[in-house]
Amino acid sequence: MIPGARNLITDVPGLLVGNAGDRALRSGVTVLTAQTPFCASVHVMGGAPGTRETDLLAPDKSVADIDALVLSGGSAFGLDACQGVTGGLHAAGRGFTVGSARVPIVPGAILFDLLNGGDKEWETNPYPALGRRAFQNAATEFDTGTAGAGTGATTATLKGGLGSASLVLDSGITVGALVAANPMGSVTTPGDRHFYAAPFEIGQEFGGLGPDPSSGLGRDTGNLKLAAFRERSNTTIAIVATDAVLSKAECQRVAIAAHDGIGRAVVPAHGPSDGDLVFAASTGAQPMHQPGRDLALIGHAAALCLSRAIARAIFDATPEPGDLLPCWKDLNA
Repeated sequence: MIPGARNLITDVPGLLVGNAGDRALRSGVTVLTAQTPFCASVHVMGGAPGTRETDLLAPDKSVADIDALVLSGGSAFGLDACQGVTGGLHAAGRGFTVGSARVPIVPGAILFDLLNGGDKEWETNPYPALGRRAFQNAATEFDTGTAGAGTGATTATLKGGLGSASLVLDSGITVGALVAANPMGSVTTPGDRHFYAAPFEIGQEFGGLGPDPSSGLGRDTGNLKLAAFRERSNTTIAIVATDAVLSKAECQRVAIAAHDGIGRAVVPAHGPSDGDLVFAASTGAQPMHQPGRDLALIGHAAALCLSRAIARAIFDATPEPGDLLPCWKDLNA
């Protein structure tokens, strides 16, 4: 397995990602869409999720395909970003056909970034407009780090961010991950230099420093020293995607497997105040020739991509005036 040409989720052919952020608000929205509707499902492992239309993604529900997935800051206010994306899709003539009507299907998930120092005293909810703008910005290339849904993200000790990564399997199937990393836990070992995801790094995509040589059981709690000060809802929300032909049930299985990527990159993960959630999407362009084996490898690759994407999100974060937490690069220049 090797990374795709961009090392982004958009290495999966047909997928597009758009970002929109507001530096004063310290928040933003990220949208994943495609040139045609695609199959998707979801799995939630955090204790405090915030979602829209995720029930539609259960294997027994009637909706077969969707038009976009939304990752947003703003807590409950950010769920309205989906409405902005819905409006953009409707204007583009996209959506599920119901008689003469077309109804875009846009599930989404949010993270909590309301206490990060940004100006939250709005009169009109800004997230519908951010969602519409993110949809309009959708392309194969997009920014990571302090961008989109990761604009105001934080971790236990560092700025969080938006990350992405990809892998191409020996079969030719492509797998990618996109994540807004805003966890209660830490992505680095004590000292904030080495990433927990280091064993899965390819090349120097997040610094090339390797695993912490001093790591060991009992040291991990050291990086939670700020968690009590910042006690609130936290979330790592992600999308993994592939061009393999998957059913909704198979997408759900990939989403479940991909959660291992969060557990390997964030310590601790899946807590009671985390809203940890993974969507899984399939564009259905590549047949699986050995379905059982291929599905297992896709889930494995999705977890690897997600771990790497989380580390890349923090590695790519950039400083802004008034930040409450430092960037990884500020501490490791």
